[in-house]
Amino acid sequence: MLRILDRLEEILIATLIAAATVIIFVAVVHRYSLGLLADAVSLSRSLDMPWLMGFSRSLYFGLRSVNLVWAQELCIILFVWMAKFGAAYGVRTGIHVGIDVVINRMQAKNRARMILFGLLAGAFFTGVIATLGANFVYHMYHTDSISPDLELPMWLVYLAIPLGSSLMCFRFLQVAWNFSRTGELPHHDHGHVDGMDEEAEAIAASPLTAKDH
Repeated sequence: MLRILDRLEEILIATLIAAATVIIFVAVVHRYSLGLLADAVSLSRSLDMPWLMGFSRSLYFGLRSVNLVWAQELCIILFVWMAKFGAAYGVRTGIHVGIDVVINRMQAKNRARMILFGLLAGAFFTGVIATLGANFVYHMYHTDSISPDLELPMWLVYLAIPLGSSLMCFRFLQVAWNFSRTGELPHHDHGHVDGMDEEAEAIAASPLTAKDH
């Protein structure tokens, strides 16, 4: 069951990142294309090239008819959702940056207690945020508030707060439980790049590389 939840979490985050990236790319290309076409119309008029001016004007007005005003708002919403669920993913994988200079100098027993206290404090904090967020969304649901461009119900936008915080609270409890049993925390090497180490090992194990040595 946890594997399914982990996989869904990763798929959701990757989908949100991909969607936001594509939308931003399309919006930027659309904006700069309008500028280039407007310059082409002006240039063709100054050079007295009616065929180029007519072609550029047709493309300009055709491209201008594509309304992408909503793109910025949607990207903001996608990044907010990505940040909330990405924070939960960070707790699970240990990629959050923490200051542990003092904790590492403690004795093993005291160090374990402080780490467990910190994890439970994180679970408590995110649990409170999830509860308050759920209450906020509940009251927002009974209003007619909508977003300016997409006209989405605002309760749907703010739903990321209770959902993401609830998942983050669960991840804190999950890490705390595993730490109390095994004494290990999730660790992520920030210098590691997926695929690079495997490629280096494959090159080192290659018969041609071994022959060169």
